[in-house]
Amino acid sequence: MITVGLLGSLRWWFEIVVRGLGGFACDPSDPEMRCPDKAGKRCVVCEFFGCTGWARKFRFEVLDEKGQIKQKAIRERELFKLNFIPLRPVSDEEWALLELTLLFISEYAAISGKTVFKPSEEKGREDRDFGLIQIQDRLKVQKEYKELKEYVAQERWRKADQSDFAWASLQNFWCVKGRYLCRKSQTESTFNRVLGRCEGKAQAQQLEPSDSAAAWLAGGRQESKKVFSFKAGEGRTFGFVKPGLIDFKQMKERLKRAWKNLQYNEFLTGQQIIERLLSGGAKESGP
Repeated sequence: MITVGLLGSLRWWFEIVVRGLGGFACDPSDPEMRCPDKAGKRCVVCEFFGCTGWARKFRFEVLDEKGQIKQKAIRERELFKLNFIPLRPVSDEEWALLELTLLFISEYAAISGKTVFKPSEEKGREDRDFGLIQIQDRLKVQKEYKELKEYVAQERWRKADQSDFAWASLQNFWCVKGRYLCRKSQTESTFNRVLGRCEGKAQAQQLEPSDSAAAWLAGGRQESKKVFSFKAGEGRTFGFVKPGLIDFKQMKERLKRAWKNLQYNEFLTGQQIIERLLSGGAKESGP
């Protein structure tokens, strides 16, 4: 269903925003890490999106231009509406976090289950971009950076070790707008060049043996890659780093394999993006 896929993707990015603000977000796929904990506490995300024994605070609908429930897949340039109907009291901070998440997705990321596809310039495979959205009407519930930081840090929220998935945070996110990676031919792929794979299509799954970060960036079976790229519109490429394995400086060097003229100010970190999206953002020097 459309609603299930979009809501799952939205929740994932909501988790990334919460962790980026210094909060904890559990891993619902892990029985040991999902909410509630033994004390009955929930994380900020489960409080809003629901978990075992605690229903979601809102009803979620995807509507077409006429206000009817969307039944078919969303097509390119099609207008649609995400409808969040509160079922229980929702705090201003929760609405503000949702607003921030939607703005972030619209400007710097993507939402859908098909973002794994990558652009291609091969004949017959050019149109592979899915998940880019533009927001026309906002929720108009905003909080400053400091307010949201304080909200996700409150003692009432569940806190636990999230080292296994701590990389999935805005603190480790990066984005380059106006550029994309793609497969150019059977023997040339800027995407594989950055990931550390052999560029030829037949050898695309072969990683450079000396590249310790390549396997993590490329992902594996039932594991997403950590670099995404889109050709549509102005183009955008985004992804994650993992402290101790690959940092922002190393990621930029990888991107320069594809874009030799990549400029310092084109590479935006998640912290810089939060600063742009929220008033009162914490100032930070570039990576």
